[in-house]
Amino acid sequence: MLAKLNLAQTSPLTSEHAQQLDGLIETLSPEEAIWISGYLAGFVRRAQSAAQAANVAPAASSTPILIVYGSETGHAAALAERTGELARQKGLFATVKDTAEFRPQDLKAVKRLVVVTSTHGEGTPPDTAADFYEFLHGRKAPKLDGVKFAVLGLGDSTYEHFCQTGKDVDKRLQELGAERIHARADCDVDYEDQADQWIEAVLGFFTKEDGPSTPKLSVVQGSGTTGASATAHPQHVYGAKNPFPATLLESITLNGRGSDKETRHIELSLADSGLTYEPGDSLGVVPQNDPAMVDELIEALKLDSEERVPLGSAGEAPLREALSHHYEITVLTPRFLELYGGAAEAATLRSLTAAGNRSELMAYTAGRQVIDVVTEFPVEGLGGKALVEMLRRLQPRLYSLASSLEAYPEEAHLTVSVVRYDSHGRKRKGVASAHLAERCELDGTVPVYVEHNKNFRLPADGSAPVIMVGAGTGVAPFRSFLQHREAADASGRNWLFFGERHFRTDFLYQLEWQRFLKDGLLNRMDVAFSRDQDEKVYVQRRLLERGREVYGWLEEGAHLYVCGDANGMAPDVHAALIAILGREGGLAPEQAEDYLKRLQREKRYQRDVY
Repeated sequence: MLAKLNLAQTSPLTSEHAQQLDGLIETLSPEEAIWISGYLAGFVRRAQSAAQAANVAPAASSTPILIVYGSETGHAAALAERTGELARQKGLFATVKDTAEFRPQDLKAVKRLVVVTSTHGEGTPPDTAADFYEFLHGRKAPKLDGVKFAVLGLGDSTYEHFCQTGKDVDKRLQELGAERIHARADCDVDYEDQADQWIEAVLGFFTKEDGPSTPKLSVVQGSGTTGASATAHPQHVYGAKNPFPATLLESITLNGRGSDKETRHIELSLADSGLTYEPGDSLGVVPQNDPAMVDELIEALKLDSEERVPLGSAGEAPLREALSHHYEITVLTPRFLELYGGAAEAATLRSLTAAGNRSELMAYTAGRQVIDVVTEFPVEGLGGKALVEMLRRLQPRLYSLASSLEAYPEEAHLTVSVVRYDSHGRKRKGVASAHLAERCELDGTVPVYVEHNKNFRLPADGSAPVIMVGAGTGVAPFRSFLQHREAADASGRNWLFFGERHFRTDFLYQLEWQRFLKDGLLNRMDVAFSRDQDEKVYVQRRLLERGREVYGWLEEGAHLYVCGDANGMAPDVHAALIAILGREGGLAPEQAEDYLKRLQREKRYQRDVY
């Protein structure tokens, strides 16, 4: 047999493909390896011949473009892949890499760099991009004189540090001597049109730089992360713009009587959809706005509900339908405040969006919605078309899948916390959660699609131990994990930490966890019910109490997963892990951080936080 080559570090392959190829190589005899190398050489020659027959020159004649992405939900990854595919179609040589799989020191060899990155939480890079970000801003970052670059940032303008990671990377690349060839794009949640324009402009620059003789490829010649091809996609590919109408099979309240929370277990049929998913993926739900809120907004502005208004590329529709199905009417964005403030001649609103007033903007928008603004600052004769041009498109809501296809073929289960609260004298409801809980009837349909998350995956080795930490609905993916491991007859040990408010009313999926414990699939379970005693107790407290065993599992190769609140629970769990590594492993805080970063690089510390 041949020696393992560690292709994940030395090739443009994804870690998954590299592992597969490494595994194959280890089983080959020298004769078999020679035969395969000859077969692949012939395959490449045939592809080159086909390109020559079509009067197409190899894309490698252009200076290579490295496209790196930092992605939390998959949107940045999808944009990077699309950029790579379009580049190759234009005759450019492009390689697409996840920042988690790209060695930062290789920046010294790059001459063309495109960065696509989201911003996570309050202005931090995605977990998978943390090492890249820190290297870039550290003392070891190389001078990048002669490098031409462009940055595309993704974010949500309702957060204070909108697209901060993209801004930081863009600024730092210039500081290191790289030449910006196109202005950074800061894209909001409805990013498609702006991102498409940015991609075309950036690739147009590189195409022009290569000169008019650069051919346009009709044969795609490979990528770092995708096997993109010129073949047509299937006619029915379900996604955010073309969701599948999934039949609602079950909607069960998980909380007991007397709970101050409402958590729903939702079961949807994916039969005849062709949709598949893995544990760790999410289901995108395309919601509808509350009809009562739509009517209140139309009445407040004295609009004609039947006025035809634009829907972008989807044509047009009556105003009431547009506000129900296509536009956000709850989330206040800086753009809406600026435009509506102008129409209302409200200097107060417009000043909120001025540079340097971000803290005042965040304070004003907290707990307020569009209806609050239009009633406080009424406008006469605005018109439906003018209103929808101020609003952003209604966005799908992502929910971690709480089921495994191995256990429930052609079904998708969700664990949904129904959002209800009071603010500024009004009762509020979550757009998607209230839609699912109140207005979706059994046997009715819910528009859905699958959002894949390669950064929250069970270990390929079924014998590897797994530690799962989830609070509230953050336990959803771990139900999927255990169902999948049970169906696969995985031998690895499983340990679940779960937190909620009250044992008697909020112990989500209690009977299922008890069955898993009885059957031996779930080896350990620690719970934290924060309101059942005077002192609040959370999952991080339980981790600290079990620190010695947690450290032992990690040292034995355990994979650690965290799912839940990004602003409270996740950082508190991270701090608890640092403390455990210091106490049980004798590591200084910096060493403990390095330990967790190594686990992240090895895909042994993964987080799905929101």
